[in-house]
Amino acid sequence: MTRFAAQPLVAVLGPTNTGKTHLAVERMCGHSSGLLGFPLRLLAREVYDRVVAIKGADSVALVTGEEKILPDKARWFLTTAESMPLDKEFAFVGLDEAQLGADPERGHIFTDRLLRARGREETMILGSEALRPMLRALTPDAEIITRPRFSTLTYAGPAKLSRLPKRSVVVAFSAEEVYAVAEMLRRLRGGAAVVMGSLSPRTRNAQVAMFQAGEVDYLVATDAIGMGLNMDVAHVAFASLRKFDGRKSRRLTVSEMAQIAGRAGRHQRDGTFGTLSLEGPSAQFEDEEVLAIEEHRFPPIDHLYWRDGKPDLGSIDGLIAALERRPSAQVLRAAPQAIDLAVLKRLADESWVRDRARSPSAVRRLWDACGLPDFRKTGAEPHSRLVGRVFKHLSEGDLHLPVPWFADELARLDTTQGDVETLADRLAAVRTWAYIAHRPDWLAEPEHWAARTRTLEEKLSDALHQRLTQRFVDRRTSVLMRDLGAKGGDLLPMKVDADGSVTVDGESIGILIGFRFKADPRARHGDMKRLMAAAERRLGEELGKRARALAVDEDSGFSLATDAGRPVALFWQGDVVARLTKGKDLLSPRIELHRALDALTPVDRQAVARRLQLWLDDQMARHLRPLIDIYAAARDPAQPAAIRALLAPLAQAGGLMARRALEEVLTAVERDMRGPLNKLGLRIGTLDVFMPALIKPEAARWRVALTAAQDGAVMPGLPVIGAVSASTPADVATCHAFVLAGFRPLGAQMLRVDQVERLARNAHDARAGRNAFLPDAALATSLGLMPASFAQLMLALGFRSADQGWVWKGKRASAPAKKKAPKERPGNAFGALAGLRL
Repeated sequence: MTRFAAQPLVAVLGPTNTGKTHLAVERMCGHSSGLLGFPLRLLAREVYDRVVAIKGADSVALVTGEEKILPDKARWFLTTAESMPLDKEFAFVGLDEAQLGADPERGHIFTDRLLRARGREETMILGSEALRPMLRALTPDAEIITRPRFSTLTYAGPAKLSRLPKRSVVVAFSAEEVYAVAEMLRRLRGGAAVVMGSLSPRTRNAQVAMFQAGEVDYLVATDAIGMGLNMDVAHVAFASLRKFDGRKSRRLTVSEMAQIAGRAGRHQRDGTFGTLSLEGPSAQFEDEEVLAIEEHRFPPIDHLYWRDGKPDLGSIDGLIAALERRPSAQVLRAAPQAIDLAVLKRLADESWVRDRARSPSAVRRLWDACGLPDFRKTGAEPHSRLVGRVFKHLSEGDLHLPVPWFADELARLDTTQGDVETLADRLAAVRTWAYIAHRPDWLAEPEHWAARTRTLEEKLSDALHQRLTQRFVDRRTSVLMRDLGAKGGDLLPMKVDADGSVTVDGESIGILIGFRFKADPRARHGDMKRLMAAAERRLGEELGKRARALAVDEDSGFSLATDAGRPVALFWQGDVVARLTKGKDLLSPRIELHRALDALTPVDRQAVARRLQLWLDDQMARHLRPLIDIYAAARDPAQPAAIRALLAPLAQAGGLMARRALEEVLTAVERDMRGPLNKLGLRIGTLDVFMPALIKPEAARWRVALTAAQDGAVMPGLPVIGAVSASTPADVATCHAFVLAGFRPLGAQMLRVDQVERLARNAHDARAGRNAFLPDAALATSLGLMPASFAQLMLALGFRSADQGWVWKGKRASAPAKKKAPKERPGNAFGALAGLRL
């Protein structure tokens, strides 16, 4: 702690980030009582919380226009400059940011406190080094101490909004500009907190808390942050170097620039300042300005604004004259007309006001009413109408505002509907009624209505914070930006729920389906790459776990996906993990792992591939055993050459071919050589050579799927499970798939080959030599075969149409032998494949 000699007045001057406020709090708490006045309600509230932590809530008071916390035993007061109770005695009195005496709008308040506010034991003035000449002129006995800045402040030049470093504050000078910049940061960097002087302390603290906690890396604010609000800021960027000061648009003074830029850096951590990359010299710092800010050298203040702090209240005219009186000191200037004086002059023109303000007490009451701040920024004329109504009620009846009127105004504002601007306007109006409620003699039950307004302000503040966050913070983008910038163990926590939902730091980024990450479809297009990048770097461990689970899973966890129009794929737990592609033959397809598995380690990929191959081999052995046996017999040198010549093309065709394609090799197979064929379950029919076990639905599905994979084609459509006849598909690919599945085309219809042989046997059994006959039409009908398709079949079987029915043509066709059908191997019922060629 810096120790001072016993002096009536001590001035601590220096740039921002010198710890002046901290020093004042420390000195105040060392006294038996104390008062500190601040330029902003927000700052008063911040320091109040700090002192409460030291002295306890029962001993500390907070007094602002709209908020009063006054414990009965309060000894330490934190107030705004306007609310400093100069009629009370304190051992310590301090005034922060005293250089604001040069401000045209509020300067006279700070000048009055500088001249009149004194502590019994110690008085401390805090301000900029530029205030030194004024202190020498007005308080020549003051001890002036200079506090150096703890850290270095360096100019960083202009920067694009998208290139701002993290922990940056962008300063703008209108609500519209603040909102525009915050919206751009939401789109580019995930969002920003928003701080403006018009926000309530509750909303401001909630917004700053997001910034301090790292939920957002940027904050957009008005120049209110220049007044001592303590935040962890690395860089300050000026969105503009001009502001509207209430009368005109002007360039910031160097002192104002330094006050704002000084928020960068904290304690002994250096900071930087600069501008946004805007066009025009007026949007950039001059070299002289940069040098002055970096070296903390500013033009000295040559005047302060003054207005009588204890004006004559004997009459309205005397009050106006006192408020317009010019100061006697050379360094003081008469303050420009403030809104309270403008309202007083307007009301003084009203005869009813003069009639009611004839006594000093009535004049004081009128002047108190004129002090009602214009929180809504409506201007002197509209504001004077509200003040006039307040004074009217305060000067009649019981000299209190009517409770129904006050209650109705609060009820009108008691809604959280609306956007940011609507809620901000509503909150400004509530501040008006909060100010009124904290006047002890304006309402019949001031404590009750102060509590009501405080509750409403908190309600609207929470709603405004929520709207600001919804509008200017894209938390998912913010999380992604922080995650992408994290290193090693600093990665944000990731969680994969049982349903596959993936969250990073509690924010949903998508869903993990099997090994495939699907970004949240509600995400903006610009976030998609970030989502995928976050998933790629964060999901490796989870994917590894899933790969190891796949490698040891039961067969029931796998399936062959044969959706029409899509590649043939292998699924695990309901999602794709691989595709089947062309191999060395039909029964040796290649397993191509899905690209989502590229993120796995080589060891995990190999384990997955081995497990999928094991399952595939087992399933083909289960559903396609007859076809496997044909392949084996076709390569067995112990089999006669004629048998191998028959089986080789049949194996390549999937175990099903039209007989006419094999007629040449069939003639070489004597009847006494057919034992091995019968043992395999092969059936040599009138029109087709096939294996009944391979036209069962599941075996057929596998054969069609393997053929599609071998041809590099997508999976075609399949016949309905259990159907024996079907309409001939219009497209060639589907028609070919039906043939592979074991169906023979018969014009507009197709009939399964085993039923073709059944009808062939029936027709040959019914004929009488070469005489005309009528086959059993009921059998064809029962199979769903239309007359035209039945006629196609009869022609294919070697019959011709005659007047009396059907006649066997000259060459006798071979009728299928009547023998017991071979025992079929068990199989499921799901699909189709064949290499049937007509």
